[in-house]
Amino acid sequence: MTTTAAAPANEVHLRGRVSGAPTQRELPSGDVLVQLRVVVPRPQRRGRAASGSAQRVDTIDVSCWTARARAAALRLEDGGGVEVTGALRRRFFRTGAGAASRYDVEATSLHAVPLPVP
Repeated sequence: MTTTAAAPANEVHLRGRVSGAPTQRELPSGDVLVQLRVVVPRPQRRGRAASGSAQRVDTIDVSCWTARARAAALRLEDGGGVEVTGALRRRFFRTGAGAASRYDVEATSLHAVPLPVP
């Protein structure tokens, strides 16, 4: 039996609700960035694993750097459905307490989608 090694990949595909209006800002470098948050439900757990976290959703930060992604993000409405494709990125920055980091999804495409009513 021959096995094939899987190629490394950093691909993210999300479908959820926009939480708050997307925000646009210009950075000191002159780059323009649009950011938004997407709320994604967690699948229900069964059995012994069900005794873990009671958290039922994840809130994920999404950054849009390209003109196309920024324009698509700015058309999204608070509470509306969105489908995001992109890659997971770790951002480093300085705070008053020193260096810090966080993860977000760098979007390559966004599309408004209808979602079922909860």
